[in-house]
Amino acid sequence: MLDGVRSDLTSARDGAARETLLEVNNIEVIYNHVILVLKGVSLSVPQGGITALLGGNGAGKTTTLKAISNLLQSERGEVTKGTISYRGERVQDLDPAALVKRGVIQVMEGRHCFEHLTVEENLMTGAFTRRDGKAAVLRDLEMVYEYFPRLKERRKSQAGYTSGGEQQM
Repeated sequence: MLDGVRSDLTSARDGAARETLLEVNNIEVIYNHVILVLKGVSLSVPQGGITALLGGNGAGKTTTLKAISNLLQSERGEVTKGTISYRGERVQDLDPAALVKRGVIQVMEGRHCFEHLTVEENLMTGAFTRRDGKAAVLRDLEMVYEYFPRLKERRKSQAGYTSGGEQQM
């Protein structure tokens, strides 16, 4: 569990302070309304900077990122204290699609899927910011199914229960 972590990463280039892009201030995260998994986590990410979040297994790195991306609800988690701001705007109450439209995007490592969503819901997450209409999205979805017929068969299955190879498709 990350407890009381503070990382001030605002740095300077040629003596000029960088604007803060992302600010996480003293957040707490609980699961199932009772299990405290993060306490007092704070970090600051400068505009144009590179930031690393390091820690051992179970330290809370993934939970911190899910809190920033507002992806905790599908796992019965919630930020109960603190604030998360992006470009000066509090964002912890925005839905994940609204965050993506603002530029907050989480790139999953490993198998690259949201395990609690269905296969089809995972494929549709990439369409949140498209503006070319539902028909174009559905046409592209059918094209994916033509290339990967197994995904069409498994489209209503929870992605976390598909094989590693299917998840990589």
